[in-house]
Amino acid sequence: MQTAQADSRIAVERRKADAEEAARIDRSLDACWKEGVAAQVMFVILDYYLIPYALLLGASTREIGLLVSVPHLLGAASQFLAVRAVRWAGDRRRFLVLCCAVQTAALLPLALLGLYAFPGRMGVMLSAASVFRVLANLLGPAWGSLISDYLPETRRGQYLGWRSQIVGLSGVAGLLLSGAFLAVTGRRLETAAFAALFLAAAAFRGVSTCFMARLCDLPMHRSKDSEFTFWMFIRRVRESNFVRFALYVAGITFATQVAAPYTSVYMLRDLGFGYAGYTAVQLSSMVAGLALFPAWGRHADLVGNAKILKFTSFLIPLVPLFWAFARNPLQLVLVEFFGGIVWGGFNLCATNFVYDAVTPSKRVRCLGYFNLITSVSLFAGASLGGFLAERLPAAPGGSRLVPLFLLSAALRLAADLFLSRGFREVRSGRRKVKSARLFLSVVGARPLTGQNVEWEIFPTLKKFVPRGSKKPAEASA
Repeated sequence: MQTAQADSRIAVERRKADAEEAARIDRSLDACWKEGVAAQVMFVILDYYLIPYALLLGASTREIGLLVSVPHLLGAASQFLAVRAVRWAGDRRRFLVLCCAVQTAALLPLALLGLYAFPGRMGVMLSAASVFRVLANLLGPAWGSLISDYLPETRRGQYLGWRSQIVGLSGVAGLLLSGAFLAVTGRRLETAAFAALFLAAAAFRGVSTCFMARLCDLPMHRSKDSEFTFWMFIRRVRESNFVRFALYVAGITFATQVAAPYTSVYMLRDLGFGYAGYTAVQLSSMVAGLALFPAWGRHADLVGNAKILKFTSFLIPLVPLFWAFARNPLQLVLVEFFGGIVWGGFNLCATNFVYDAVTPSKRVRCLGYFNLITSVSLFAGASLGGFLAERLPAAPGGSRLVPLFLLSAALRLAADLFLSRGFREVRSGRRKVKSARLFLSVVGARPLTGQNVEWEIFPTLKKFVPRGSKKPAEASA
């Protein structure tokens, strides 16, 4: 009798503890998308206006290449410290808050560059961008590991697609307001306008830090087989599906970054676009990704992430090919709209695949090594692009960047053809569909579910409630 009562008490206490943990996770998921809203505005300013800012301060094409590549190389090197840094901080939440707070401080020198003219301004910009990128690369594995622990496998794609859409909407607003602000202030106050813009970026990072502090930490899964070096990780390329996937993403990243950092230079310097036209082109990509994020997330849960990755990477080479022949803002708006659709699916499913393919105990370390490989690829691609941009023969019209776009298209196609077959889907029970059928379903023309799915450009703010087990079966790395 006493044993039965004790078992009953234990069961009640366990249910109570599970309910409390579920409530904490629910509050954390709510804070997670709010943190993302503020952080996205900051990232939009940094990603879309740092290069125009550098051009205004007199940066050359080579210096633009360094501004893109060097911070990512240093960020890649920092991945060797990712696991140790999380352990030093004590828990993942505390580590995330610390990194975000230091990033806020790192953005402040960028604002001062527009107010004071002094020798070596590009060095200061490079240093501040490098500190920011190193911290971003360090917090990435910890954030991904923690958020994936909140969610069951069957709901991960849906939540990340839902969050990405809300976060993307804030990015659209941030890009619109930033572009309008620069266009209205005019050339006379241009440097002061950029200073104000990056001061706003620091403020938004501060807000996101406050929301980051509301996340709850969960115990990290640790096991003996979770301790391995980077070289041990790479040597498993023949038997590890995840290592082959990492090399595939690295190949796409390298090929893309040969040209991607220089599209801003092409628009502002070679084509002579104003900030209004520049913003319109960048905005079209964000709107396209925003519209299709939920659809990509639903289809990832239905057909698997690998299918969508291989489908979108086959289309990715078309983006720089179209850039090589587009000449006016309207044409580039259409090109970037297409690019936003394709890259939205690729980026979302690459993130989902990482979470699916790695066991919780290995997740921080594998995410760090994954970021290391892709960051080195980014550095190599951007450096090669910067080197070639000043040496390739000019295309008709005088731009040396057009041949760079064509080279990038060829490299992206090669990466897709040679590397996409090396990895496989890790989820079981996924539907098998042809690529054409998948595309028609994503755009809502012929849904796989038998129901018409509209493009949800304006997402619901209804609280996301994860259903199912919090501890899904995971595939091994």
